[in-house]
Amino acid sequence: MVEIQNTLVSLDIFQVRFCCDLEACKGACCIEGDAGAPVNIEEVAGLEDAAAIVWDELSRKAQRVIKQDGVVYPDAWGELVTSIVDGKDCVFTCYHNGCCFCAIDKAYREGRCAHNKPISCHLYPIRLKKMGDYTALNYHQWSICRPALALGKKLNLPLYKFLKEPLIRAFGQSWYEELELTAAELMKQGYIE
Repeated sequence: MVEIQNTLVSLDIFQVRFCCDLEACKGACCIEGDAGAPVNIEEVAGLEDAAAIVWDELSRKAQRVIKQDGVVYPDAWGELVTSIVDGKDCVFTCYHNGCCFCAIDKAYREGRCAHNKPISCHLYPIRLKKMGDYTALNYHQWSICRPALALGKKLNLPLYKFLKEPLIRAFGQSWYEELELTAAELMKQGYIE
């Protein structure tokens, strides 16, 4: 782990090569697992606003879940997560040509929505964990991301570079610049390739 401002960054963030390959995985991270995506309490109002904007793009089942349970619910550990349909699909998941995508992210990128998807989704496969005054950034390994590892290796794209946009969203430009300086120093000292 290396310390950058008030964060502890796992060396995996620098070492793992990663690039999502939607053609191969079909967006499985939005539909696999046993709960929705982790959500901060501060994100709930934005998700509610976004739901109204993308409402017509959501499945009827997703609309029913949102009407009945809302956009989030507490998981088995009491943490807020996005609501899910049929025990798997995030309520904001939409399908196109056999691939799933996030309706909120699509609307945000098209300029129709002021809020983007939850930061936990945007940062995946990095997971954040509060540790006192620090936030730890760790790489989460999941078998469905094997194609992303293969493509990342082929492109020689470190995880922190692939996730530049969400890392800046989460921690700011100056934090990211310090992360890049740290990566260069770690490489210079032979800790990472």
